[in-house]
Amino acid sequence: MEKATGYIKRAKDLEVYRRAYAVSLEVHRATLAFPKLEQFALADQLRRSSKAICANLAEGFAKQSHSKPEFARFISMAMGSCSEVETWISYAFDLGYITQRQLDEWLQSYAQIYGMLVNLREKLR
Repeated sequence: MEKATGYIKRAKDLEVYRRAYAVSLEVHRATLAFPKLEQFALADQLRRSSKAICANLAEGFAKQSHSKPEFARFISMAMGSCSEVETWISYAFDLGYITQRQLDEWLQSYAQIYGMLVNLREKLR
C-alpha cells in the first residue's frame, strides 16, 4: 500500500478513510436537524454506522503489522457498516428527514466507499 508521497503510516492516510470520514461529517451534521424524537434512534444509528467505517479501518490498520487477515476482517466489518448506513439513509429519506439530493449523494458516496473497501481487502489476499 503505497501513497504518492511515500508509505502509508496510518489509516488516516488511506483515500477510503478520508472519503468515509468526510461523508460521515456530512451525515452527522445533517442528523442534528432530525426531530428530537429521532435523536436517540435513527439519527444515532446513522451517526454510529457512518463513523464505524473509519473506526474499523483505523483499528484494523493498526493491527495489520501482526496480521493481514485481521486487517481484512476489520475491512469486512467496515463494509458491513457501509451497508448499514445505506439502509438508515433510505429510512431517513422515506421519513422525510433528508432531501432527494442528499439521498442520491450519500448513496453514491457510500457505494464508492464500499467498492474501495472491497479493493483494499482484495489487495491483502
